This record gives sequence, structure tokens and C-alpha cells, in this order.
Amino acid sequence: MLPKGDTLEQVRAAFEWDIPLQFNIGVECADGWAKSEPDRIALLEWSAHEAPKATTYGYLKQHSDQLAAWFQATGHESCSRVGIILPQSVETVLSHLAIYKAGLVAVPLARLFAPQAILQRLAKANVRTVVTNHDGLRKIREIWPQLPSLTRIVVVGIGEIGDDIRLTAFDHAAQWSADGFQPALTGPETPALIIFTSGTTGPAKGALHGHKVLPGHLPGVQMHHEWLPQPGDIAWTPADWAWAGGLLNVLLPCLYFGVPVVFGGLERFDPDLAFRLLAEMQVRNAFIPPTALRLMKTVAEPSKRYKLALRTIGSGGESLGRDTFEWAKAELGLSINEFYGQTECNLVLSSCSALGVAKAGAIGKPVPGHVVAVIRPDGSICAAGERGEVAVKRPDPVMFLGYFEDGEATAKKFIGEWMTTGDQCVVDDDGYFHFVGRDDDIINSAGYRVGPGEIEDCLVSHPAVKLAAAVGKPDVLRTEIVKAYVVLVDGVEPSDMLKDDIRLHAKARMAANIYPREIEFVDDIPLTTTGKVIRRLFREKAKAEAKPQS
Repeated sequence: MLPKGDTLEQVRAAFEWDIPLQFNIGVECADGWAKSEPDRIALLEWSAHEAPKATTYGYLKQHSDQLAAWFQATGHESCSRVGIILPQSVETVLSHLAIYKAGLVAVPLARLFAPQAILQRLAKANVRTVVTNHDGLRKIREIWPQLPSLTRIVVVGIGEIGDDIRLTAFDHAAQWSADGFQPALTGPETPALIIFTSGTTGPAKGALHGHKVLPGHLPGVQMHHEWLPQPGDIAWTPADWAWAGGLLNVLLPCLYFGVPVVFGGLERFDPDLAFRLLAEMQVRNAFIPPTALRLMKTVAEPSKRYKLALRTIGSGGESLGRDTFEWAKAELGLSINEFYGQTECNLVLSSCSALGVAKAGAIGKPVPGHVVAVIRPDGSICAAGERGEVAVKRPDPVMFLGYFEDGEATAKKFIGEWMTTGDQCVVDDDGYFHFVGRDDDIINSAGYRVGPGEIEDCLVSHPAVKLAAAVGKPDVLRTEIVKAYVVLVDGVEPSDMLKDDIRLHAKARMAANIYPREIEFVDDIPLTTTGKVIRRLFREKAKAEAKPQS
């Protein structure tokens, strides 16, 4: 737990890890509250058309025990992998809790994945059982012959399975007799979870985490949500619970702390609906990725139109940018607490305006309990103002156990005791980390290296720009030039004059030598399921467009 203090230095001095030798995520996120307050609300399902539906801790304990008993009764051995392909739902929560209680390993996958992406991940993790819905079942049927280890699918929303003995109705499994059920005895290092990397720069890898990953996240969550839980706190995120951000920054910590989690009503992200949800559910604590926040900026005067109760907003996954930070202060009346981590070692840097740790354009400072630095290729620590790679020192409770069955890739992730991230940063004289970009994303133009995030943030500050992706395009004279792919605000017509205006807008706010020399209007910018721009696709497109260099 994060100690109270007036400054980050005071909090850091008072903090120490205290992770029990016996710890089970499923038990800790349901059973304690169910015993003391069985009617306490754990989940709130929002709908634009119906009254909210509440799920209690008592319900979660009962049915996660029953589902865990079913897993054990059907021969699932310790640490067997179970896939989860579901939207935010009660069934998703029950699946996670039951898998952990049964001593199995959860493999959450985004519901938007295409069949081939699902195939690659299920095969890599050697998944035996999948919990999914009709849509997921349809996708899996296309690839099932290529998955010899996959022997059973538990399907949400099907009452009668028919003759296919490989299928089990979720309601049947979640109502299994739990007489005599005892949760598996697990410790901090016991495998619990495989989360696949987002695949922005290459093939996704499965990061294996132990049960310690939940207590490891708690100080960071409390830091950017300013000592969560506080009386009346209610949490929400549009982020998929299959992503580390949605699962480990919101869902599981809030269940642990007894903070109700709102979900539902947004099959596709809609900024107006998002504000309506925040207001109607009186959400106090939100984790909203930068891309979603930029879309929410397009809503005019939200504070006047919606009765908001926000206490804290955390954001991470990509660089937030100065413009979005300042918009939130002016329009929402609070500072967005930006934080940083990655699938392999999440939530190790954070801002906290209550501690005075907030600076536009910065992603915060190390969370108490984590040793984070910017290092050179030889592992030495960079000086203030010197660009280098973000690294986290081991051991660390949020650090992965390794890539699943890939020792070679795991070894490449480390330089001595430092786990490298592939992310470029600069630490300023005040100790703030400033994100520059992924190693692969850095643009080298005439010897000047710039991250795409600051360019994209500048572009979306233009009133006609909805989203943008900036990449380096090969150039004979400058090595690379900046090329921007731009999605316009609805109703704005593309034109060469508008391109010039956007170009001048960026040039005036950045530098005469770093601005988009080429702009291309596009209908859509592909995002990962975590909301990150897949710049790799644009880099490949720009490279193909470039004239052969002589």
C-alpha cells in the first residue's frame, strides 16, 4: 500500500514491499469482501437504454468457486493455460477469478482479434481451453484444426450445446457443485497470467506473470489515482480488460480495493457516450488512453453539458502530450496523471498531482518500490538531458517471469540487472521522464532525432485534425523526412490548402527543421486493441513510397 505523505520523497522513504508468501489473485479479489460484505457492489453494468445492473462480491465468490471447481473436475492440471476472448462482462471477471483460484494460467485475448491473430497466440501459449462467446466461437471454428491442444470451449450465451462434446455452456460450468472446493495454494512466483505484447513493432510475445503482479501494481494505481480507495470512488476504463492497462491498472486492483468497476455500453468508443457514462455513473476514477482522450477533446464544452464527478484521470500506453494535458486542466478542472509501463513490467512511472508530481509533456517519476532509469547501450545510467532507453532494475514484483517458453527472447530483454523496454526517454533536471518514442519509431531527419508522439500531439491541436500518425520517410538529402497520415474531423473536406495550413501550424509550434513535409489524408488510422497507433504499417507504406536512393 502507498503510504501517505506531502511529497513523493516522503512517500518513497516510508514505502517497502510486503508481499505474502501465499497469494492468489482470485481469492484476494473476491473472497475477503464476500465474507465481510457479501452485498457490496463489485461491478456496475451501464447501458444507454436501461438502468445499471449491479454484481456483488458474494455473487463473484460463489460463481468463481463453482467455475474453478468445474476446471478442476474436468482434468485441468496446475498451470494449464485457459484463453479468455470476451468483452468487458461479468463472465470475463468470473473467468479470471476462477482460473486463478484453480491454479491455472489466464490468457486474455482481445475480442477484436482476427482468427489468424487468435491462432498465433493460442498456439504460442499452448492453450487447452477457451472461454468465449458466439463471435469468438465463430472465429475459433475457422482455426480449430490447426490447434491440436485446444480440446474444449466454454461458450457464454448458449443454453443448449447440441452434439459437440467439445463445447460447454458457461452457465453450466459456472453452476458446478463447489462442495469441498479449496483454492489452489499459490505464491508470488506461481504462474498466473500470460499477456501478449501489443505487436506494434513485430510479432506479439507472451509475457508470463506470477500472482505477485497484482500486489506489485497497487502502489502505482494508488499513485495516479491519488490514494485510491477514497469514499465514493467508482472506476471506469474503455480499455479492453485483455490488455494489461485495463486488467491490471483498473479491474483487478479495484476489485482488490473494493471499488466498484463500471463497464458496458461502448461496443465502439464514442466520445459523447463516454462523457454520458461518466456523468450517469458518477465515475470518480478513470483510466483513459491518450487516443481516447484526443477523441474526447472533440466534444464541445463537456463540463457544461455533463454533470461530471471525476476525481482522478490516469492515462498511459502512449505519450499523452502537452496539448491534451492542458485541455484537461482547462475543461475538466484536473491534471491527468500520466503513467508508464509495458506488458513485461507495467506501471513503474507515474504522475500524481496531489504530490505535486505533474508536468505537461512528462510521464512522471518512478513509483515507490521501483528502480527505473534511462540507460546507455552498455547499461550505464544517462546524465540528465541525455537520451537513452528506459530500463527497470530487477527484481521487481510487476516484472514478468519471462516470455512463455522463449528463454532466448527473455535473455535479450536484459542488460545485466536492467530489463530494457525499447522505449527512448530523457530525464530532466527535476527527475521527470519525458517519452520520446519506441526505438523503431524514432525519426532521424538531417541528424535531428525526434519521437513521433510530440509531432502527433502538435498535429491534433489543429482544429481540423482528429487523429494523426507521424513516421520517417526515407530521403536522400535528409536521411528521413517527417510524413504525417491525418484523419480529419467529421465534416472537414480535405484539400491541398488544408495540408499547407496543417503543415504551417506544426512548423510554427515545433521547429523549422522538424515538421511534416508531407501530409496524406486517410480515412482511418489502425490501432492495436490497446489503442496504440500501429506506426509500423505507416513506416512500411512510407518506405514503399520513397524514391530509390542513388
